[in-house]
Amino acid sequence: MESNGDAYDLYSSENIDAQHCEKHGFDIRQLKQLFQDQQQLLDHFFKNLNYKEVQAFTQLCADTKGVIFFSGVGKSGFVAQKCAQTLVSTGTKAVFLSPTDALHGDIGLVGPNDVLVLFSKSGATEELNKLIPCARAKSAYLVGISSLKHSNFRKMCDMHVYLPLERELCPFDLAPVTSTAIQMLFCDTVAIALMKAKNLTREQYALNHPAGRIGRRLSFRVEDIMRKGDSLPLCRESDLIMDQLVELTVKGYGCLIVIDASNRLLGTFTDGDLRRALNSSRENIFHLQVGEMCNREPRWIEENVMAIAAMKKMEEGASAVTFLPVLDYNKVVIGLITLHDLVSAGL
Repeated sequence: MESNGDAYDLYSSENIDAQHCEKHGFDIRQLKQLFQDQQQLLDHFFKNLNYKEVQAFTQLCADTKGVIFFSGVGKSGFVAQKCAQTLVSTGTKAVFLSPTDALHGDIGLVGPNDVLVLFSKSGATEELNKLIPCARAKSAYLVGISSLKHSNFRKMCDMHVYLPLERELCPFDLAPVTSTAIQMLFCDTVAIALMKAKNLTREQYALNHPAGRIGRRLSFRVEDIMRKGDSLPLCRESDLIMDQLVELTVKGYGCLIVIDASNRLLGTFTDGDLRRALNSSRENIFHLQVGEMCNREPRWIEENVMAIAAMKKMEEGASAVTFLPVLDYNKVVIGLITLHDLVSAGL
């Protein structure tokens, strides 16, 4: 029986049937033309955008002592939600406010130090126009963002930002596909401008994304992930290799950390070192000490270093390694970090 994966192989870029697509209206030339048309419509936006208005809006957002509320209906509502989320993640206090919920109690969140930003292609959205007097009664500063130069927002709000729109890509000029694209471009660019104005550091950005890969890479340190205590595969250089086979195998790291009496690092002994010892020594392997075959110049890392630096250190040089002994500031072995641990942590 043909699997779903096999059935859809027809649509891979390598196997796509041009005649099949043309028959059903998906000529690659037509698709390319649509993307080029969208590009031209976006170019119109960039060429005609009033950067003085953008500057005023961005400065307002930077100076706001309260919260910036974003609101919109339909597709513009989704853009408003995304804009609020992007601003929050880049260091600016922002919240999406549903216009319907606002008219049924949520307007109580808005205060005199806050800004309410309304997104609407036409500026004539009924729910938003009803919300304006309610927000004004709460003494919030009102900003209307629309693609109609002389929309109601210009008269009803304290500030109006005009997003130039030549037309929608939709053949009927109805489906909001270009207007929402320029709204998104506007929001995201302002968010980055605010991020730069606030001098947001990588570490501060990471604190806003603790569960994401970005946050983990920028916040996790070696000490947060490393193995320690009784789980460490430690041995002395005078130990016989054969006596340490259980430690090498049971701990499951494929390595031994060779230490002196003060727990300082002397070297490492790996599965590969064991194979080389067996190959070169044969029956003499029973008399060999770990110190005779260990790597005396192993890579290692300190506990307070970023975890992502450990991964880079494992990969550097002519040959990669899969573990690093972890040392404290006195060069005493306190842990072990493995590539498996780093990958498991989402780095």
